[in-house]
Amino acid sequence: MSWPRALPWIALLLLAGLVLGDVRVPSWIGGAGDSPLSAGGSVSAQLERVIDGDTIVAQVDGREERIRYIGIDTPETVKPNTPVQCFGPQAHDLNARLLGRQGARLTLRFDRELRDRYGRLLAYVFRTGDGLFVNARLIEAGAARTLAIAPNTSRAPQLSTLQHDARVAGRGLWGAC
Repeated sequence: MSWPRALPWIALLLLAGLVLGDVRVPSWIGGAGDSPLSAGGSVSAQLERVIDGDTIVAQVDGREERIRYIGIDTPETVKPNTPVQCFGPQAHDLNARLLGRQGARLTLRFDRELRDRYGRLLAYVFRTGDGLFVNARLIEAGAARTLAIAPNTSRAPQLSTLQHDARVAGRGLWGAC
């Protein structure tokens, strides 16, 4: 069989493998290839820098990735054409203190979607050393609000409870803004 005649069969076999089995689309076709990133999974990372209260840059599997925290939203500090919002600098500073220095080891846990429309990894962020759940700590301190965006909502009830407690206590932005 010639190459042009075999191509539809190859495509059909690849499609069947994707539907029926654990076959990954090679990265040269636009798939994830051998990436360790998977929905519901986790991966180790090293902090590069803190961008704001809910976004960081980290080394993940040898690549620099921008990571957006799942389930929370902090006041803006670096968004283009947007003024610095009330409690934004404090949220950034708390995030930086919680994560520590450049090179700090983190564990990223994923929910159902890995990336947002901007290509950022979406993750629940944990300090590797002591397991501190950074997203939750930011909510608990009143440095962030909950932001539940389906389908990444597995921890929404936990974060909602923490927000309620922070709001009632007037912690962070709940008392300042």
